[in-house]
This record gives sequence, C-alpha cells and structure tokens, in this order.
Amino acid sequence: MLANRTQPVRRTVRPKGKPVTPSANTISIAPSDSAQADRFEPLEPTSEFLADLAEQSARLESATPEEIIAWAAAQYAPRLTMATAFGPEGCVILSMLAQLAPKTYVFNLDTGYQFQQTLDLRDRIADKYGIQVDMLKPDLSVPEYEVLHNGPLYKTNPTQCCMDRKIKLLHRGTHGMHAWMSGIRRDQSADRAQAPIVGWDKKFNLVKISPLANWKKQDVWKRILDEGVPYNPLHDQGYPSIGCWPCTRAMQEGETDERSGRWSGTAKTECGLHSPQEIDGSGI
Repeated sequence: MLANRTQPVRRTVRPKGKPVTPSANTISIAPSDSAQADRFEPLEPTSEFLADLAEQSARLESATPEEIIAWAAAQYAPRLTMATAFGPEGCVILSMLAQLAPKTYVFNLDTGYQFQQTLDLRDRIADKYGIQVDMLKPDLSVPEYEVLHNGPLYKTNPTQCCMDRKIKLLHRGTHGMHAWMSGIRRDQSADRAQAPIVGWDKKFNLVKISPLANWKKQDVWKRILDEGVPYNPLHDQGYPSIGCWPCTRAMQEGETDERSGRWSGTAKTECGLHSPQEIDGSGI
C-alpha cells in the first residue's frame, strides 16, 4: 500500500567522427504535425545499425554532454526529441539545448498528478531559455480516470497508472521521431546502471541518447549552482527525485538511495520509461 501523502499546492549507419554543432535554426516537428511525421519511415534496428550505435556510444563515453547533444542533433534533427520531468538533469540538458539546438521538440508527460512546483518550473525554464516544453496530457482527465477505475488507480495498481498516464503519452510524443534524449544517470539506480550513452530503445523503437549517463549527482548540481539553472524548490525540502505527488515523498533519515521516495511501500522502482525489462504486462 502506498504511503499517504498530502497534495501540495498546485536508417542508415551513422557517420563517425567529431561531433558537429548543429545550426540554431534546426526545425522541430511536434507530434501534432502528423502529416509530416507520417512521411518519415521509422528506423530499422538492423544488426549493422545496432553495431554502429554501440560503436558511437563507446566513442562518446569520453565526450562532454554538450558534445553528445551536438552529435545527437547533427545526426537526428529534426527527428530528435526530448522528454523531461523537469528533474535536475532535465533542467541541465534544457540549458544546453538552448545553446546547441533550441528548436528541439521537448515535451513533458503531464499525468495530472504533478506537483504544482513542477508545473511552475516549466514557466521558469521558458522565461530563462526561451524553450517551451509541450505538456502532453492523457485522453482522460484525472477525475474521469478515477471514476473509470472506481478510485485512484495509483493506490491499487501504480504500474498500470504509469502505463496509461506516462508510457502511452511517450509513444504519442515520439510519433514520427527517430531518437529521444533522457536525463538518466547510471548512478541513480540498479536499473539505470548499464545505460549506454547511445542505444536502441526497443520499447519505443527509437535511438535513446543519455547525455548525462556517466555524470554523478554532484556534477549535475555543480552545473546548476554555477550557472543558475532553474530547478524544482522541492529538492531543497528533501525530495531528490520527484514524480507524481501521490507516489513521491521526501527521503527519510537513514535513506541513501535518491529514488527511495518513489512508490514507497511497494516493490516498484521505475515508472517504465527507463526499465530494461517488461514487467507485469505493463509494456515496460
């Protein structure tokens, strides 16, 4: 049973070589541009293609996040996108995108259960960097969804709730895309420890790029503090990892895992966006 919480205020083998900085005029294409998106064939994960991704990932192990992002934009724009939950890592990547590829389509999975502080951070990012993050919403509002399931599904089946209000949205947000970026770090959890810089995401049939995979928590916060990157004020209140408010709590005394406050009291540790295996038929 989840702990009680009080809601707060509301293709072909890619060329090798040195990363190339993309033009600031790179055009983004949102999922709403379905006519354009449908004209692009999805990438085929042939053995040659996967081998090249592995080679590129190994080469980029020693690259800076900026070089990785520049490489990604040069290879995949305008079919490159980013999903962000406005965590510290995502905010750092957004600050880099503002300089390297500001037209990249960026979206948030707006489940309807996000903290108000998270929603407010979107506006602060836009004010500072000029990047407008698209807020993708599920087909059903929270009241409609809870009526359908005879109450909050996060209490009885949080995995299905994540599937309906996150995973399905990511499929929509990446429609017509070839690659997506995430802010995961290898030291965040056991599930993420083996994440490559560049790899094939078979759940979403996309190239997945993690520019901060080999950064540590202190690297992220040093960049935030040095450059004044906006961040969620809940991090200053004991929340190192922030998701939906019903399934997130502050860390407790003695806890060291920065994701220990997510889905507390259950065996669940991931929403499914970054899990390597499929679990409980949830499609993750």
